[in-house]
Amino acid sequence: MPSGTSHWEQVEFSFKKHQKGCHLVTSEVLSKIPQLKDYTIGTLTVFIKHTSAALTLNENCDPSVRVDMHNTLARIAPEDERLYTHNDEGPDDMPGHVKSSLLGASVTIPITNGRLNTGTWQGIWLCEFRDEVYRGRTAVATINGLKAK
Repeated sequence: MPSGTSHWEQVEFSFKKHQKGCHLVTSEVLSKIPQLKDYTIGTLTVFIKHTSAALTLNENCDPSVRVDMHNTLARIAPEDERLYTHNDEGPDDMPGHVKSSLLGASVTIPITNGRLNTGTWQGIWLCEFRDEVYRGRTAVATINGLKAK
């Protein structure tokens, strides 16, 4: 078991603006938290501060998986105002809330020797559920762990 003092760091950042769909953002996240390389063991939690977008860990190689996921979520929560009571912000708002709840607002990933300890085919996705997003989504990255001496 590693010994030492546990360290905490937190960074708030914005993703670049993404169109509706599922987007691989692992590199974008890592560019915002270069201090990750200083940790020998720990966890990274990334939390998105929006109710009509989500983060998930999934396929990082074949882009067709992201298209299929977007299409599947569209079938699960279709953009049909007749299905929802909350429709003040347009036909994609309430379905966006449903999809966000299904996938979740955060991912937590182990850190090992300064790197994310994901599976070979895993990457962080930002899932955008709205047509009109005027700026990038805001996220909070929290690192907890032991730093190299």
